[in-house]
Order: sequence, then C-alpha cells, then structure tokens
Amino acid sequence: MDRKPSTTKAALWMAGWLSLMLIVAVAGRETTRELNVFQIMELRSIIGFVMLYPLVHAAGGFAAMRSARGSHHVARNLVHYAAQICWFFALTLIPLGQVVSIEFTMPIWIAILAAVFLGEHMTFWKICAIVLGLIGVVVIVRPATGTVNPGQLIALAAAVGFGISITLMKSLTRTETTLAIIFWMLVIQTAAGFAPALYFWQWPSATAWVWIVVIAFCGTFSHYCMARAMLYADATVVVPMDFLRVPLSATAGWLLYAERIDLYTALGAILILSGNLLNLKSVAPARAG
Repeated sequence: MDRKPSTTKAALWMAGWLSLMLIVAVAGRETTRELNVFQIMELRSIIGFVMLYPLVHAAGGFAAMRSARGSHHVARNLVHYAAQICWFFALTLIPLGQVVSIEFTMPIWIAILAAVFLGEHMTFWKICAIVLGLIGVVVIVRPATGTVNPGQLIALAAAVGFGISITLMKSLTRTETTLAIIFWMLVIQTAAGFAPALYFWQWPSATAWVWIVVIAFCGTFSHYCMARAMLYADATVVVPMDFLRVPLSATAGWLLYAERIDLYTALGAILILSGNLLNLKSVAPARAG
C-alpha cells in the first residue's frame, strides 16, 4: 500500500469526507424527526456493513480482516459510537450550523492527543492554523452569554469523543488497512447498539428508510475517506481541512432551511480558509516516510 506522505492526496480524500458528512448532517436532521437516535445508528451500521461487504470479499474475505489490535479497535469504536450518539442527539436540540461549529473544538483535543501519543510535531504554524480556524468558528456562532443550551454541551462532548476517535484511527492506520478499520467500526458499533436499538424500535416509514440508507452509505464511506486521508498526512494537517464543513453547512442551511448567511458567517469562512491555507503551506515539501 502506498503510504508516501502527500498533502494533495490527503486533501482529495478530505474533499470526499466533507461532501459525505454534509449529506449525513442533513439526513440526520430529517431522520431524527421520526426515529430514535439508537435505532438510526443501528440501522446505519447494519446497512453500512452490507454495502461494505463487496469490498471485504474482494480483499480476501473475513480472514483478511483479522487484526492483532482488537483492543484498539474496540476502544476507538466505543468512543466513536458514543460521540456519534451525542452528535445525533445534538441535531435534535440546536441548529445544524451550531452543532457543526461546536464540533470544531475537536482539533484542540486532537492536537494534544496526537502530540502526546502519536509523536506528531506541533509547530508554531500548525498552532496558528488551528487558532485561526477556531476563531472563525466563534465568529460564525457568536455565542451569547448566559445559560448554556444542553444541546451545546452534548455537541461539545461529541467533539471530545471525535477527537479521541480520530487520534486512535491515526494510530491504527500505521498497521491496519483502511478497509479493516471501517469493517471493525461497523461490527463493533452494531454489537454495541443492538440492545438499545431493539428497545426503542419502531418500523420506519418509506421516507425514513431512504434517509437511513443515505446515512448508512455516506456515514460508512466518509470514514473510508478520512482513514485514507490519514495515510497521507498527520492528524494536525488533515483535521484543519475539515474546518471547511462550517461554511459548507451554513450554505446548506441557507439553501435547504432558509437560514440567512450574514457578514459574520462570511468573515468566519475567510478565517477558516486562511487557517487551512496557512497549515498546508507550513507542511514541508518532503517528509520522511
């Protein structure tokens, strides 16, 4: 497998991640109007596994998915499952744009975890890029003083969980194939969510089934894109690219839900883009493999 560092390849895989995650956010909001979050997550994992199986079969079947790092897969996916549950719950409590924006406290946790556990270097320019991105998020959200909406705290918990999950994923990419990482994600999360999904089960309408299939496809293969991106660049390079999801979500909110894009949103998007460009520029042209 080609693991030679490449910012261009990482950026292309992240473009796939961005597109699919934006669709998941819209589909998630629509599906939670009818179904419980645990049921959505279970169906997403089961259908995602069916969609992934042809790739598993082509790679050598279940035998090729064997791993000597089972505990790492379990830890990563239990944390990720909890973070996803929080994320979907937050969608039911606060606006989509706010959920995505709060999610971007995630790079703070990733930067610390990647530096401590993965040995990645936190340069001055990488720190500046992350700070610029977070300032852009704050400008867009413009958090009001006073009481904090429980949905905001749930979204923050999701961000912390995603930070831990992505750091563990980066560690797994050093020894595991992208396909194996996604395979174990679906298997472990299906097992983890079976009991609560059964408890809250109700038969979905035809419309809900469509949204569930969309979530399953985009949710499964978005993680494939993220795992591939992690092969070609450090977490502190890959994740700031994800800041683009904030202005993209604002645009989706404007087009689909008539949410106005104001001057603050435009300014925040500029800061986020500037941070990403600064981060990409700071990457050395040649990095030791």
